[in-house]
Amino acid sequence: MTHPFKAVLAAAFFLIASAIAQKQLPPEGGAPKDFVLPQKTVATLPNGLTLTLVPYGEIPKVSISVVVRAGNLNEAADQVWLADVLGDLMKEGTTTRSAAQVAQDAAGMGGNVNVNVGMDVTTISGDVLSEEAPQFIRLLGEIVRHPLLPGSELARIINDKVRELSVSRSQPGPLALEEFRRLLYPNHPYGRVFPTQEMLKGYTIDEVRKFYAANFGAQRTAIFVAGMFDKSDVAQAVQDAFGDWVQGPAIFVDVPKPTTRQSFGLVERPGAPQSTIYFGIPVVNPSDKDYVKMVVTNSLLGGSFASRITSNIRERKGYTYSPYSQLSTRYRDAYWVEVADVGTDVTGAALKEIVGEIRRLQSEPPPEAELRGIQNYLAGTFVLQNSTRQGIIGQLAYLRLNELPDSYLTEYVKHVYAVTPADVQKMTQEYLRDKDMTLVIVGDKKKVEDQIKDYEKPVPEKQ
Repeated sequence: MTHPFKAVLAAAFFLIASAIAQKQLPPEGGAPKDFVLPQKTVATLPNGLTLTLVPYGEIPKVSISVVVRAGNLNEAADQVWLADVLGDLMKEGTTTRSAAQVAQDAAGMGGNVNVNVGMDVTTISGDVLSEEAPQFIRLLGEIVRHPLLPGSELARIINDKVRELSVSRSQPGPLALEEFRRLLYPNHPYGRVFPTQEMLKGYTIDEVRKFYAANFGAQRTAIFVAGMFDKSDVAQAVQDAFGDWVQGPAIFVDVPKPTTRQSFGLVERPGAPQSTIYFGIPVVNPSDKDYVKMVVTNSLLGGSFASRITSNIRERKGYTYSPYSQLSTRYRDAYWVEVADVGTDVTGAALKEIVGEIRRLQSEPPPEAELRGIQNYLAGTFVLQNSTRQGIIGQLAYLRLNELPDSYLTEYVKHVYAVTPADVQKMTQEYLRDKDMTLVIVGDKKKVEDQIKDYEKPVPEKQ
């Protein structure tokens, strides 16, 4: 028989424990809100250059980016990485300042200068103290308009690029990407990931300077300023630094026609303990009305840690440590790809599971709860990644490249939550057609060829 005092004491402890447990429960999360784009001012100079000013934050710093619509897309077949060589040479000073002076002057403003070359754009940027914004713009103007491009530094930069190339080509991931892009974009700049050493070593300073002259100019350029700054001072600095720049060439457009039928590539690495898999297909690009649906579908299928493919081949099967899928985008172009490094002995098994997850999503829509978890993840990360000066500039540059309205950003969260399970199923059925995908494997041919024989034969063309 339980003693009355002990029973009362136990009941009291239970009530106290329950109260504590209730206090420790986190509050219900509020409904995610759409991203609010800070008030911006946009102006276009007579020469075609655009300026976007975005007052943001309370920290006395400012981020400034000069984005030129020129990059690897503008290279000819025998000019791979010529844009990258130009980008490195642009760090070597201007016609009035040495490289050391540029670095010292930028440091004196509380920042430094970065030059980044991409497929479609080259970005020259930095982050400095607010009161230095006008001076930094003038410095960027010198770098962009009057780069020294010294021939004396070309050999060193080429040697650096040769080493970079050697390192990349010694790793399975870059080799898989190279073959995947080659198959997906035959005879197009997007399909040329690496140059040969001979090509690199053959570049001359005249070729670099000619490439610069052919691809840089005002009407290909946009300047973005975000942070705390004086609008009138910044606008005047842009006028002073860029106002008399020549209009230059019009924007170059070369939209690819990627491979949309099954193709296969195997890059031999004898004795490799792992196989690197690239398995993907062209899909809708950011200018398409269904693109956000594709973003949600990708995140649910393989593009997040809680995604289906990741849960399957990482958590349940243990085939790989960090698989992922992604949407890779360029101007009017995009592809979906699943990437995974798996044990050589389970290469075929991993592919079977990847295809199985794609087909499962084609055959039945995801549960509401699963989809809602993915939507919460996407909404939260979207707002978070746009909470910095650099993040805002990145999004505005993305809008400009893809010719999207501001509403793409301000209504993005709403559109994410508008995606239904039926939408995800339809996107998978319509775009993620596994029988039309390009498959690339980097690994030991002798050990994997029997495992992947069903993927090596292209599907016959329909008569």
